Amino acid sequence: MMPAAFRNLRYPVETGLVETGLLLALCFFLPLLEAPKNIAWLAYVACWFVNRFRARDVPGAWGGRWDLWDTLIAAWIASGFLVAAFAGLHGNEWRGTIDIAKYGAVLWLVKRAGYGAAEIRMVLGTLVASTVVGLVVGHWRMLSGAAKSGTLQLWSVGHVNHTAVYLAIMLALCAAWLFARWRTWRPGTKAVGLAVTAFVLVSLVITASRGAVGVGLITLLILALAWWPRSRVPLVLSLASILILAAAAVGVGFDVVRKHQDDVAAQNMLAFRDSIWRMGLVAWERYPWFGVGLDNYQFITHERVKEWRAAAGKDYDAGRYVHFPHAHNLLINTLAERGIVGTAALFAVLLAWLVWLLRFRPRAQDDDLEWILWGAAAGAWLVTVGAGTVNTTLHDEHGILVALLLGLWLSRHPPARAS
Repeated sequence: MMPAAFRNLRYPVETGLVETGLLLALCFFLPLLEAPKNIAWLAYVACWFVNRFRARDVPGAWGGRWDLWDTLIAAWIASGFLVAAFAGLHGNEWRGTIDIAKYGAVLWLVKRAGYGAAEIRMVLGTLVASTVVGLVVGHWRMLSGAAKSGTLQLWSVGHVNHTAVYLAIMLALCAAWLFARWRTWRPGTKAVGLAVTAFVLVSLVITASRGAVGVGLITLLILALAWWPRSRVPLVLSLASILILAAAAVGVGFDVVRKHQDDVAAQNMLAFRDSIWRMGLVAWERYPWFGVGLDNYQFITHERVKEWRAAAGKDYDAGRYVHFPHAHNLLINTLAERGIVGTAALFAVLLAWLVWLLRFRPRAQDDDLEWILWGAAAGAWLVTVGAGTVNTTLHDEHGILVALLLGLWLSRHPPARAS
């Protein structure tokens, strides 16, 4: 008896099983282990193309007609290679193109794969399961002292700020799933959904990453408001969660609150980010069209900034600049590394993403899965852009995660409605 998840595949069932299994492996290892994650990505891409080539005579095997999103994704990936060819500095610019190629390919292939509802639920469920596993390990390492940083981190995601961004995106997925299925879940399943969402939310707060925590809570509230025509429960749950966390923050004194108070007292509310941004903007002024090259932000040194300022006839005050490997800001990091050309490609994707979210918001009577996918895609956009004001989002694990969530949503009804 063929599993229900694979009954409607457009290509041979035996190869479909392998392809779906490799995608699930990528989802599981994404926040956990570096090497298996990369192997699963490469194997999934290869399997996807082999399957489509074998089913090349099947109508729609490659995902249907070329559309606007195909053009945007192709331009986004190509911009990385174009920027590398004309980069102002030389070092990691060609290696940096791999990052865009990885999550761009995931977005493109998942969008065109034609996965069924059961397969999509397995992908989403695996993302949630891997996050829970990663958090259990992360909490143990933090509490046992095994983590040298002393902070909560997902093993493959790394630094606590990056972990916080990943968790904020996953909080949106968990919340969307909980909100969409609230009316149909049995009490026991509902309790599990609440527990998992609460675990991710509390873990996000424990990271003490102010930008990600703030945007995560705002995202939770925005999703609840978006659910208003369908149900009032999400807003009640979200407000209750925020009020409980606020009361606990005042009573217990969370690290995220103490961290903010310390920075305010030191008159350093942005934690030196403004000085880091100045270095990036100087680099962009020097190389406005193609930037310094992908992953070359680290080569924007004080010596180079001083030289560039002098060449432009401007003064240089070393105390106003801080060197850092990345900009802690999506826009400035993109401008500095990719210039106007690369930034235009990225922001075309972000703008189309927002327009699609607003235009194709589900109707109250639409099925649960469409609401889950829309909520996850909306949350991924909000975190990418919102947390991107104070962190460098949309790269490595964050990029692959948002590509998965956006690709799954785009693979469903919105493009069909647009036509």
